[in-house]
Amino acid sequence: MQSATRSALTPEFVVLYRELILSTIAAEMQATKRVIAAVPEDRKNYKPDPKSRSAHELAWHIVNDDVVFLNKIADMRLEMTPPEPPPATMAEILKWYELNLPRAIQRVGRMTADQLLTPISFFGVMEEPVFQYLMLINNHSVHHRGQLSAYLRSMGSRVPSIYGDSADVPFQP
Repeated sequence: MQSATRSALTPEFVVLYRELILSTIAAEMQATKRVIAAVPEDRKNYKPDPKSRSAHELAWHIVNDDVVFLNKIADMRLEMTPPEPPPATMAEILKWYELNLPRAIQRVGRMTADQLLTPISFFGVMEEPVFQYLMLINNHSVHHRGQLSAYLRSMGSRVPSIYGDSADVPFQP
């Protein structure tokens, strides 16, 4: 079983896989931006529980990790680094995301098949070919975006369309 999986990891496969995941991350960015834009500036410190991150902290966690993790993949070094302090406003978080995510996507898009197939350590926990960490970025972002979207109504906002209509926003094809 292991050899069958490894034999499927051709240079062509990893390049196509990378393109699929990067295009997915770029598409998901639009939904993430809608959710972050729905956070009222005057309620950005809202958290549903003392153990939870605030909406501001969660929004920054999503966008910062998307960019930083993609850049770490492009650098082929997944190491823990302290996060940058968040921008002061939700609008600044969105502006930072719009500027930096496309750049990070482009960096990973320029990686060669050999680089994508190179095993690297995932924070000392496991070691896999670097391309395999791409899906984790997308899943991490979608997971936390779901958390943030669950805050919105409690903050007095509306839940935007994410994959279709919401109770607040009808789907507009």
